[in-house]
Amino acid sequence: MTDSSLGLGGAGTAVGQRAAGGISAYWQPVAAAVLLLALWPLQQALLQRDGGRTLVFALAIGLALGVVLQRSRFCFYCHARDWLQRDDPRGILAIMLALAVGLVGMTVVQSSWLPNPQAGQLPPDMHIGPVSWVLVLAGLAFGAGMLVSGSCISAHWYRLAEGSAASPFALLGTALGFALGFQTWNPLYSLAVADAPVIWLPQQLGYGGALLLQLGVLAAWAAWVWQRHVQQRKRSLPLATAPTAAAPRSLPALWHSLWQGRWNYALGGLLVGLIATAAIVRMRPLGVTALIGSQVRGALQGQGWVPDRLNGLDGFAGCATLPAATWATPNALVLLGLLAGAFIAAFASRQFQPRLPTGRDAGRGVLGGLLLGWGAMTGIGCTVGTLLSGGMAGALSGWVFGAAMLLVLWLGFRWQTWWTSRA
Repeated sequence: MTDSSLGLGGAGTAVGQRAAGGISAYWQPVAAAVLLLALWPLQQALLQRDGGRTLVFALAIGLALGVVLQRSRFCFYCHARDWLQRDDPRGILAIMLALAVGLVGMTVVQSSWLPNPQAGQLPPDMHIGPVSWVLVLAGLAFGAGMLVSGSCISAHWYRLAEGSAASPFALLGTALGFALGFQTWNPLYSLAVADAPVIWLPQQLGYGGALLLQLGVLAAWAAWVWQRHVQQRKRSLPLATAPTAAAPRSLPALWHSLWQGRWNYALGGLLVGLIATAAIVRMRPLGVTALIGSQVRGALQGQGWVPDRLNGLDGFAGCATLPAATWATPNALVLLGLLAGAFIAAFASRQFQPRLPTGRDAGRGVLGGLLLGWGAMTGIGCTVGTLLSGGMAGALSGWVFGAAMLLVLWLGFRWQTWWTSRA
């Protein structure tokens, strides 16, 4: 998809201009408005429940996240692929920006909760998990699932709104992966997780030291990525970009530009970091797998297919899978809002274009989803819950999971390049 390197939106794309299957391109903005209006009675009903304000806040956070993910095409797999295979660093730099913004924001919030991080306590509910070879294995499996299915779990959620043929099967496979993960959890817990350290960097280095270390690593990585890109481009053609759209000169023109092409990479990274920080002010950190995990766990435990006791699992902060007594939880509302926001954004930009799945779509979706689900269950979260929310909180587990995931993506893309060169 084409994009603008400077403006909020790029030039109109073929996807955005032609009629899409299911709902014609002409009527898709109308569908977006109808869906947005339909959320009003839902939020009114949520206000009548216990903790209603938090539930409405969660819905709003999810709505904003869904819009941003869809309009900026914020996808860990796609951004890594563009960097590693196509020497386009803009997406991976956007991920770094999101992490940096979230690091600063969460450090400020956590320091108000826990002024002395070295007192032996961990900040409540933050995604800080155990670090062991099991976590590395989870990250490797999750990265392999991204390679096979073509996205991470959060991107599969928002791509449902675009009519992706593989994403429904990938999410089904994710549920199966969680079921498998519940079966393997107790043996892995006994082998390595039970005695694994739970490392929160501010507890080791103080808030200032941890922040400087993590921002320094991100800055060094970003500088290396950009310098490598510049050097390679000197030996080849410049990076192809879409023509830069003229700056909007009126409010209607600005509004129209929001639904053309895709949003700037940096804008997407900035907004993701701000949304992740805003989320912890009133609820737990962002995560997109807890609902799948809790539903699968509740259903299978009821049938006796999952151990009644999953050793130590519910004691760790992260994308919790403990079955809830009600569907109306903050995590469920974040996910519902994400879907609604993604559909609103896709309709408004005329990018809803469903097609019938092929056998290949189904196969790669289920197999990739199986790996994604097992990795997310075993790693107590995915790219959002463990990497983003954990890394932003200063959890070493987030960085280890992300590094393992990136390693397998690099190996996978190298293999794809080698295989293609043989053809």
